[in-house]
Amino acid sequence: MIQKLLILAMGLFFIISGLNHFIQPEFYYPLIPNYLPWHGFINYASGILEIILGLGILMPSGRKVSAWGVVVLLILFIPSHVYFIQIGSCVPDGLCVPPWLAWVRLLLIHPLLMVWAFYVSKSK
Repeated sequence: MIQKLLILAMGLFFIISGLNHFIQPEFYYPLIPNYLPWHGFINYASGILEIILGLGILMPSGRKVSAWGVVVLLILFIPSHVYFIQIGSCVPDGLCVPPWLAWVRLLLIHPLLMVWAFYVSKSK
């Protein structure tokens, strides 16, 4: 039962997160490092990938590949988390958190999401 809830929660988490890239793209643009080009493309591509991977996690036949895709995507998001810390954990007219919380997100929450995805990849 717990296993099914963890699978459902991860799938829905990534589907909803992916949809949010289209609903509130202005939230994500300042979180994309300035040294990366094509902020719009990166935002929408991330959203599409999150939706696809979330749906894949909900399907037993695609769960393993999708969960490993989540791990790869989370690794690709690390520069964004580092950039957020570098700019003081606050974007103008947007997200502001205490710096320690940004570090917790990078060093604790992000790895826990990867462990969760690894667990889901082993689920049938």
